[in-house]
Amino acid sequence: MTNKQQILAKRPTGMPGPDTWTLTETEVPELKDGQVLIEQHYISLDPAMRGWMNDSRSYIPPVGIGEVMRAGTVGKVIQAKNHPHFKEGDVLSGWGGVQQYTVTDGEGYYPVDTSLAPMPTYIGTLGMPGMTAYFGILDVGKIKEGEVVVVSGAAGAVGSIVGQIAKIKGCRVVGIAGGPEKCRYLTEELGFDAAIDYKNDSVPAGLKQHCPDGIDVYFDNVGGEILDAALARLRLHARVVICGAISQYNNRDNVKGPSNYLSLLVNRATMQGMIVMDYAQDYGTAAREMGQWLQAGQLKSREDIYEGIENFHATFTRLFTGEKEGKLVLKVKE
Repeated sequence: MTNKQQILAKRPTGMPGPDTWTLTETEVPELKDGQVLIEQHYISLDPAMRGWMNDSRSYIPPVGIGEVMRAGTVGKVIQAKNHPHFKEGDVLSGWGGVQQYTVTDGEGYYPVDTSLAPMPTYIGTLGMPGMTAYFGILDVGKIKEGEVVVVSGAAGAVGSIVGQIAKIKGCRVVGIAGGPEKCRYLTEELGFDAAIDYKNDSVPAGLKQHCPDGIDVYFDNVGGEILDAALARLRLHARVVICGAISQYNNRDNVKGPSNYLSLLVNRATMQGMIVMDYAQDYGTAAREMGQWLQAGQLKSREDIYEGIENFHATFTRLFTGEKEGKLVLKVKE
């Protein structure tokens, strides 16, 4: 049995090119006692992957040159050798990387129930993006009923869930997204109160129009000029959640920080970064509540699925061009 893998070949500068990874084929090794072989069906593509390629201090060690590219995955156990918890037929989600098969002792993997939701949902709404949204807006953002919440990257995997949770909790929600179709998706399908098209309209003007009394919570996925525009509209004791800065990840120069940071001082506001891994012990609680919201129709999930491990680079670039709708997923096996 051969295994196709995407191996990190070099550390990119700016936007990763096709030569950043090498597609290789290796033999799947024999199982040892206590191991399982997972046939991976779907791979999660996330903006955080860009940071994992940099050899710099971060919240997680970088992917090593010559290693399989790190990624969240979901797939089925097709072999098990005396494993204490998992058996053939189990569907598991974990950090299997960009490859078709993985051999593991099961550490960091957890079983999922495909009778409740399809596999891709477990690397989207019920996976790392959903957990990020849940703990980011509730634990860090500390939203309260009636507050004004603004979300950037609002049509993406995390932002779309953030906005929906804020609506469930009784907030007024304004999303910032690129293009009229994504903005319509936010308001007409996800129930956002308003949407600002940053590609065609003025974000400062849009925030002034839709948040005339200011912003209580700003959930930031993009950084840059949009972060500055939101900082200018903060209300007293506002909270800014720094989840990501996709506008800055491929910079060839230094990251551009906020120039309006004094708004935090004037408004006695807070700006806090969040990493979803800090909440791992509470994932079960979040998944149960979001699962209930999904079943009740209060929470909608959308996955944008592409096929073929050989198409990993082309699919990965969609994270930064915006050519996707919802959670970006790569199907690597039937």
